[in-house]
Amino acid sequence: MQLVTLISDFGTKDYYAALLKGSILSLDSNIQIIDITHEIDTHDIRQAAYVLNATAKKFPKGSIHVVAVNNYYEPNFEFIIFEYKDHFYVGPNNGVFSLAFDSVNEDEIYKIVLDEDDCQLFDLVAHAISLISQDMAITEVGVPLNRYVKKLEVQPVITNNEIRATIIHIDRFDNVILNVHREFFEHARMGRDFELFFKFYNPIKEISKIYSDVPEGEAVCLFNTANYLEIAINMGAAASQLDLMKDETIQIKFLDE
Repeated sequence: MQLVTLISDFGTKDYYAALLKGSILSLDSNIQIIDITHEIDTHDIRQAAYVLNATAKKFPKGSIHVVAVNNYYEPNFEFIIFEYKDHFYVGPNNGVFSLAFDSVNEDEIYKIVLDEDDCQLFDLVAHAISLISQDMAITEVGVPLNRYVKKLEVQPVITNNEIRATIIHIDRFDNVILNVHREFFEHARMGRDFELFFKFYNPIKEISKIYSDVPEGEAVCLFNTANYLEIAINMGAAASQLDLMKDETIQIKFLDE
């Protein structure tokens, strides 16, 4: 059975997510659809890229991952398809995939084509999934893409003694995720002690393994399941209680002996 995952900014109040699912199932009712999330902040391709990168690799090889965020609603909009590390990816050519992956072969990205009047993105997505689920070659789904849209990721600023990180995501538990991957942090840290500053609160000085490493109500930082640095409050809501918002800067200072 073909597995298809969905990431979108459609939300659940309206019918758009259901319309996408219905379009897919109308062409192949045997497809298994997994909702990763439909609650990406409106048009936020960076948040979508973070979620895609964190989840796609956990699914079986051959899975099809659909990203429908910041979709173009204009006559010449492009939806693309490509294969990367034994998975298939479908979504708008708006830079979201360049933020999620840094080594996609641009010569093997295809624009999805469907010869129908008044074709909508739901139809394009369903068409591509239907063909791939029938073991059709990806080259038969569309035509070679003329230009792969790329966006620059917001990178942490690093000096010899500090990292200036950016909040890229706040999850439903109000945990705050920074654009600092574990490998990046450890490389910059070089075994030194550190202080993580936010607002006027006392800095965090240790990386914990679990939230309960600190007493209830206290702030903690740890690496989450995607291996990105996270600020949380044990049994609390970090973003609200610490007055932190997406795109804010967080300072991590390294202490020399």
